[in-house]
Amino acid sequence: MPGIEFKFLYFLQSLHTPWLDAVMKTVTSLGDHGLIWIVIGIGLLCIKKTRVIGLCVLLSLAAGYVIGNIFLKNFIARDRPIWLDDSITLLIQNPEDYSFPSGHTLASFEGAVSIWFYNRKWGALALVLAALIAFSRMYLFVHFPTDILGGLVLGTVIAFLVHQAAESKRAV
Repeated sequence: MPGIEFKFLYFLQSLHTPWLDAVMKTVTSLGDHGLIWIVIGIGLLCIKKTRVIGLCVLLSLAAGYVIGNIFLKNFIARDRPIWLDDSITLLIQNPEDYSFPSGHTLASFEGAVSIWFYNRKWGALALVLAALIAFSRMYLFVHFPTDILGGLVLGTVIAFLVHQAAESKRAV
């Protein structure tokens, strides 16, 4: 599988232009440390009407951090594409943690799916942002497609489980 994944990543390298590089660097920075999703979660938490959404976003992020970033990344210990082929010039700082699952993607889909469960319009916009952040990680040669897929699936499952728990608590 790494052969197919590298072929895809090399294809993405062929798409580079100065303006797209700038866009992708900006998009990926939005997902750094899950910061945009933390800010959105706190903002939603501060408004009574959206408090449950904000709580779900923040609880999903916390669960994903423990499961994905602390446990899975270190347990699976998958090297990043740039560590295996350093002939590609990185446009961002070389990440120091392992590759699977993509933390940017994990946090983005936890946040976006949590929002989508409660507000389809906001959620659709959040999902577009999450997809762009995920794509930027491959474009920038720091994640394999399966890292992205892993982050997307895990983030969606965590957001679903947190949503289910929140709704079961509200029903009591």
